[in-house]
Amino acid sequence: MNDLKNSDELLDPEKGFLTIEELKRENGQAYWLASEIMERLGYGNDMKSFYKAINRANKAMTGLNIDPFSNIEKTLTSDGKPDYKLTRFASYLVIMNADPKKPEVGKAQAYFVAMTRQFELLINEPEDVTRVAFRQEIKEQNRRLGGAAEHAGVVQFDRFHNAGYLGMYNMMNVTLADRRGIEKDDLLEHMGGVEMAANLFRIEVTKMQLEQKGRLGQEGAEAVHRKVGTEVRKSVQKMTGMNPEDLPVERRLTDINKQLKIGHKEMKKIDDDSSKQKQPVKRSAKKKKS
Repeated sequence: MNDLKNSDELLDPEKGFLTIEELKRENGQAYWLASEIMERLGYGNDMKSFYKAINRANKAMTGLNIDPFSNIEKTLTSDGKPDYKLTRFASYLVIMNADPKKPEVGKAQAYFVAMTRQFELLINEPEDVTRVAFRQEIKEQNRRLGGAAEHAGVVQFDRFHNAGYLGMYNMMNVTLADRRGIEKDDLLEHMGGVEMAANLFRIEVTKMQLEQKGRLGQEGAEAVHRKVGTEVRKSVQKMTGMNPEDLPVERRLTDINKQLKIGHKEMKKIDDDSSKQKQPVKRSAKKKKS
């Protein structure tokens, strides 16, 4: 089986890309500069926009129980602007979470999907990776929504959360799960990127409105959540031509998480082995003759 160190190209240099190995730097261990990847992916010098991809990569690693601080390190460019040192795995996650509307990003993502099969990382679409980040964001925002709901006077949280589902899906979460042939607790595990983004928006807007409106009580908070869900439903219908409940059931996130953890170990091993090979061999001191 081939490994990544034998796969030198990011994309064909004649199409405007340097190879992944040409971008590699070493200072005791291999790393890639976010500013250089950003430029190759068509962001120019817009680190503010590119940081969204870095932040998503950070959240994906958090969701995978992989330490993001060991993979993404803050640094500065030569002229003092913010930059980041990325491991190979972090570079992979950043590219997969970058803006696919940019032609350079779309090509790079397609390349990485194919490349990662070399060590049996069976990721079929860039969306498989972005879903991991979305799941972590939803987890964090749901926790914040719960705090806002409690402050608004909610005491029956199952009813409150189902109000959002009733608005967005025209049914309760248990009914949606039955319709999709999965367990209620696995609904998010099988949502695609578009559906997860829609739910994240529903959660964030509901939280914002509850904070603005103050103490509404149980029924008032439920009404807000249901209304927001209804508006998100209309947006999904307009953008996709489908009802949210009819969106496709995707591959279980738990399986993708396992694959990405394998990928993290393999990528780390490749660069660890490469660094060891470059270390000078220590010669043992000759014994003096007595």
